[in-house]
Amino acid sequence: VRVPTTLLAIVDASVGVKNGVDYCCGLTDETYKNRVGSFYPPSACLLDNAFIATQDKRNVSNGLGEIVKLALVRSSDLFELLETHGAALIESRFNSTPSVPDGVSDRIIDLSIQIMLEELGPNLWEYKLERCVDYGHTFSKLLEMVPGADIMHGEAVNVDGFFCCVLSHLRGYITRDTVERVFRCMQSLSLPTNSPDLQSELAWQSCKDAVEHRNGAMRIPLITDIGESICVSDLTPEELDRALDLMKEFPHVM
Repeated sequence: VRVPTTLLAIVDASVGVKNGVDYCCGLTDETYKNRVGSFYPPSACLLDNAFIATQDKRNVSNGLGEIVKLALVRSSDLFELLETHGAALIESRFNSTPSVPDGVSDRIIDLSIQIMLEELGPNLWEYKLERCVDYGHTFSKLLEMVPGADIMHGEAVNVDGFFCCVLSHLRGYITRDTVERVFRCMQSLSLPTNSPDLQSELAWQSCKDAVEHRNGAMRIPLITDIGESICVSDLTPEELDRALDLMKEFPHVM
């Protein structure tokens, strides 16, 4: 039985069936995040949003990193809720206040869980590897593993997610206005949109790791609009470098 006690766990880990541990290889002395584990669904999952009130603001924002991901790939309605109420929800820790109408916090959490269930349920054992819920989970894995990096999971996912927005724009999938709209929303949620560790070598290594982890192809989700996505497997080092250069045009707060 799972009892998630953070916003991140409520909308993410509580829905999945994977249980992972980090693995340190004795031969190479390298550490691999979540490379060993099992598929083991819980018999029940008990959700109580009251736990969110016990978190500090950074941890609430961290959980919103996973919710933004779901909004970008599946739900423009969810994205609009975050645009309108996200900052106030961080302040209230998902409690109703005069600035947060009744039902908004529950609606955001319910929508997030619904999307996760719809995406994971028919593909529980991951026979299909082109998964939109992997958005934000290509470059973030290595960002989290940089020694001494002060970055939480949802924050790393958000940095990855914004980088993928820039990649989408360079491919002509979304407009610059859409990228800037996403940037403003992420900034309002106190989420990082870049990292000093997101450099050419890490970005390309992340793509190579994706090929290994996703059975021979990158299968990297990119958005084609807010709420819609596709998976691509043909990113190049040159394309990544152009995106890294474009990232410098935004006033990131790190």
